Amino acid sequence: MIYTKKGDEGRTSLMNHIGVSKCDDRMELLGTIDELSSQIGLAKVAASDGVAKRLSRIQEDLMRLMAGIADPGNGKYRFQEEDVSRLEAWIDEIENSFEREKAFVLYGGCEKSARLDVARAVARRAERRFWKAAKSHTVDKKAARYLNRLSDYLYMEARYADEQDKICREVAQKVMKELDRGI
Repeated sequence: MIYTKKGDEGRTSLMNHIGVSKCDDRMELLGTIDELSSQIGLAKVAASDGVAKRLSRIQEDLMRLMAGIADPGNGKYRFQEEDVSRLEAWIDEIENSFEREKAFVLYGGCEKSARLDVARAVARRAERRFWKAAKSHTVDKKAARYLNRLSDYLYMEARYADEQDKICREVAQKVMKELDRGI
């Protein structure tokens, strides 16, 4: 059964049946990461195949991060330098693929970027919750670096989506003008 009735009194369990309050910092963090993965899923359905594959990989990483929070003594959930490096490589690839305007951004340039920006904002909140939980509990410091890079990655994907949308609109406007002129 999906319901256990154990949470009816405001308690839940981490892995290995460790009981905690539902308002424990770790539970707040786990809930925020779950929300982040859901927002990434929402962005994924509007993304190109390549971006969708990357977002799926990130969701898998987030599941591992959640397991590491719930069971910090289990080394198989620890993040490695290559997890952070992978995000950095993706960021560099995107950043080198177009001339990004270096100014404040008004979010919502297109649907794809808006979805990515919501995920980015949740990633930033997850990072803040991570550091709050770190004050009282054991955490994986490489996972913190991963969360920091993740928000940067989502930001760059959003800006690239805006750029691609702008190019598509410009081409469509040019075609419409030519059609209006009878060409």
